[in-house]
Parts: sequence; structure tokens; C-alpha cells
Amino acid sequence: MYGLFLRHFFLIKSSLPRILDLIYWPTIQIILWGFISKFFSMYSEYYNNTLGIILTCAILYDILFRSSISFNMLFLEEIWSRNFTNLFIAPLKIKEIIVALIFTALIRTLIGLVPAIILTAPLFGVSILKLGFPLFLLFLSLYIFGITLGLFVSAGLLRFGPSFENIAWSSLFLLAPLGCIYYPIEILPHFFQIIAKGLPLVYIFDETRNILLNGFVNYEYLIHAYLLNLFYLIVGISLFYFSYLKARVKGTLINMGE
Repeated sequence: MYGLFLRHFFLIKSSLPRILDLIYWPTIQIILWGFISKFFSMYSEYYNNTLGIILTCAILYDILFRSSISFNMLFLEEIWSRNFTNLFIAPLKIKEIIVALIFTALIRTLIGLVPAIILTAPLFGVSILKLGFPLFLLFLSLYIFGITLGLFVSAGLLRFGPSFENIAWSSLFLLAPLGCIYYPIEILPHFFQIIAKGLPLVYIFDETRNILLNGFVNYEYLIHAYLLNLFYLIVGISLFYFSYLKARVKGTLINMGE
């Protein structure tokens, strides 16, 4: 028993990623729920339909989560099965792999979300479909950003191998407090507000609350979100290509797998 304890103790002690992983999750949960609690304690009358707004924002955030995780999982499955290098036996280009993963991730995202959207109406009397046409614009913006995060993580997997996969799970939770999903950006400390304004999530969820509370669409916020999405998408694709070329030069592609 003591030997088994020592094995795991030294494994944790000698691995900085494992230590950070242990610290990361409770810290993020405390920060996120701390900001949510602060918001409701200061602005208890802010929402006239708290349940509807919270559930709508939760479903929209799940679009981001599912799209990014679906992209990552599809890529990880190729690595786990040591099949990634086999893909290049066929005349398949990197851009074609990216496009295939993007569309497959869309299918996986819809399979996971549609039942949840259908259930919220009879169970809670909340229908996200009441957003109308703006829902499509919000969905597309969140999906693009989710795919972009998937590209960033996949680039890290190409560059550093499967040890990078923890980032696939943690990156989205790191963005949750800064994305201002359930509360306006004013709740964040000033320094965090500066960082948050560089994320499309702030504008997407601000616009969602604006539509639900005020009943009109502020297209300026949506345009701002799409411009940021375009910038991050270009960076994500470029980074994916760069990581692939580096892995190819180093010869690490053939060793990718569990």
C-alpha cells in the first residue's frame, strides 16, 4: 500500500501539468460561481425572466462546448487509434481533413443539442427558438469559435502529442468566466474586462441577453463577434498548418498515438 502510494505521489510531484490540473478545476469553478453570485447579489432585479435567460445562455454555451469538444474528439480518435498517418495514404490534403472534421463536428453537435432544446420547452417552459432568425447568427458565431478552439487544441496535439489533450477539456472552462455567459462584463474586475473584450463570447452573450430583455437585435455586437471569429479562425488554421509542418519535419507524426 505504501509503495502504491509512493508511486502515485512521485508521479504527481514530478509532473507540473498534473499539479496544474488538480489546481485548475476548483479554481475555475470558484471564480465562475463567484462572479455569478456577485452579479445576482448586486443586480437581483436585472432579469425579468431569470430562468429563461439562464437556460438560453446555458444552451448557447453548450453549442460552443459541443462543437469544440466534437472537433477535438474526432481528432483525438485518429491519434488514439494511430490512424492519423494512415490518412495520408490517400491523396488527402490538410485542408480537406479540416473541412471533414468541421462538418462531422457539426453533426455531432446537433445530435447532442437537439434533444436538450426539445426538452426545455415542456420541462421548463423555455424555448430557445423564440430568438427567431438571430438564433441562427448566434449559433453560427458560437460554432465558428468552437471550431477555432478545436483547431488550436489540435495544433497543440500535433506539436506536443497526446499529453496536450488535457487542454482540450480545460480550455473551454477557462473561457467561461471571461465569456460573461450569465452576467454582463461590468461584473468582472477591470483587468479581466480588458481581456474579455478580445473574445467574441462577450458580444454573443451580451446580444443574447439584449434580445431576450429588450426584444430587438443590435447587429453591431454580432458584427464585432464575427470579425473576432474571423481573426481567430485564420490564426487557428495557420497554427494547425504550422504545427503539422513542424511535426512532419521532426518525424513525430508516425509516433502519435496512445
